Amino acid sequence: MYRVHAAVYSRFVLCAVVRETMENRGVLCQLRAKIRAEVFSALNDPTDSRPPVSRENFLINELIREYLDFNHYKYASSVLASGLYII
Repeated sequence: MYRVHAAVYSRFVLCAVVRETMENRGVLCQLRAKIRAEVFSALNDPTDSRPPVSRENFLINELIREYLDFNHYKYASSVLASGLYII
């Protein structure tokens, strides 16, 4: 019985160490951003036409994207860009 608990505990510890390592390297943030972008892409109907973006909204979108890029929020920026068809 003890061996089963030890095996479960060892697996739990391994998962925790792997998760922490991936978070420290920024891999989890990248994966989460990619998943969000893919979900958005899957839900977005490419045949659905969007109204043209006004100059003001285009400028606001670019300022937000520039802010994200400046502060090295590259994954958030890539998700925003995929939603704006800027890529």
